[in-house]
Amino acid sequence: MILFEDRKAAASALKELLPLAQMQRESWILIAVSEGGVALCQELNGRMKLKIDWLMGESIMAPHNPQCELGRVSEMEEIVINDDLVKAFGVQYDYVYGEARRKHEERILSKIYHYRKGRPLTSLRGKNVLLVDQGSESGLKLICAIKTVLSRSPDALFACAPVLPKEVYAAIEPLCDALFCPHVLEDYIETSCYYSQLEDVSDEMIIKILGE
Repeated sequence: MILFEDRKAAASALKELLPLAQMQRESWILIAVSEGGVALCQELNGRMKLKIDWLMGESIMAPHNPQCELGRVSEMEEIVINDDLVKAFGVQYDYVYGEARRKHEERILSKIYHYRKGRPLTSLRGKNVLLVDQGSESGLKLICAIKTVLSRSPDALFACAPVLPKEVYAAIEPLCDALFCPHVLEDYIETSCYYSQLEDVSDEMIIKILGE
């Protein structure tokens, strides 16, 4: 089921729900939680000229099943764990925390230096923050981002995605001040299925957007 031609169309659907005038007046900060989220932030931003940044993170996968996401670690080393899956696979929590440390040291820190030239995430203290992603299968990425942003003392925290599974929407909605999503689906397949095209987001594009 195609819902959007591309990220520009997805951004247009989100703009019908987002309080754009308030966002501009209060200088909200747009925080992407993925590479695709960075490109979507740019489409949302338009003429508002709001600050865009990317909260980086990595998945923690099951030891013998690289397709199974047990948890998520952010660049601030905040961790979210799917306890049901950890128990179902009989995985020790020491493994999960060890993998979180390894992913932070080996992957996240290098991404921070590559994409942000080593600078820390934009200060969020006292700010209105909008988390942005192009969709979500498990919700772990957004939940980890919410946990991380709340630890940075924002004034208010909002989240948006063009399409979400019903259960993910239900899990995320109570965690933020408002969740904006034009399509909440019962039977979610995967995010790419709902776009005619999702163009690759190049490193050069991300660096340019984050540097503006």
